[in-house]
Amino acid sequence: MDSKIADLRRNYTKGGLQEEQLPENPIPFFKQWFDEALKSEVMEPNAMSLATVTSDGRPNSRMVLLKGIEETSIEFYTNYSSDKGHELEETPFVAVTFWWPELERQVRIWGTAEKLSEKESETYFQSRPRESQLGAWASDQSSEIDSRESLKKQFEKVQEKFEGKEISKPKHWGGYEIEIDKIEFWQGRPGRYHDRIFYTKKSGSWNRKRLQP
Repeated sequence: MDSKIADLRRNYTKGGLQEEQLPENPIPFFKQWFDEALKSEVMEPNAMSLATVTSDGRPNSRMVLLKGIEETSIEFYTNYSSDKGHELEETPFVAVTFWWPELERQVRIWGTAEKLSEKESETYFQSRPRESQLGAWASDQSSEIDSRESLKKQFEKVQEKFEGKEISKPKHWGGYEIEIDKIEFWQGRPGRYHDRIFYTKKSGSWNRKRLQP
């Protein structure tokens, strides 16, 4: 065992979760925590670990960016032809984790992913920086490429194609909506007596319970 790694630890002291703070519906509370992360200047507060399931039943996770919070769901965008796109096509169940160390908070979300409409995806695509739009066309995400130079040439080719033109959204790119059915709020506390509040949704209603740390 590497003693330097084993000895890493931090005592959490920034707050707690009391029952009187907790609403029946957890989504507004998630929005509140997200807003507090923004105000606390957390680095990329919308960065989230998205876990999907491969065809052979193995978990597969990567970082993506949250792009919307709705009444019952959250949204993100990606290449539909990527590994995650293929995995979501086969198994739509996902798990998401947010980690905001500056606030000593973690949020875990479980749900079912479904593609957003072409209109919604097009609207968001047109709000992106031009270089990001070009990148969506240039990159065949998750496919093998022989060199960085080849990728650069792909980008330059797309850049030339759309020079002086509005860039339309590729068919292979768009958004997903994750319909939330479980969510857990974790607040670090001293001595590892952390607060864990777990919500589950059944028949349209939310049930709440406190879990041991």
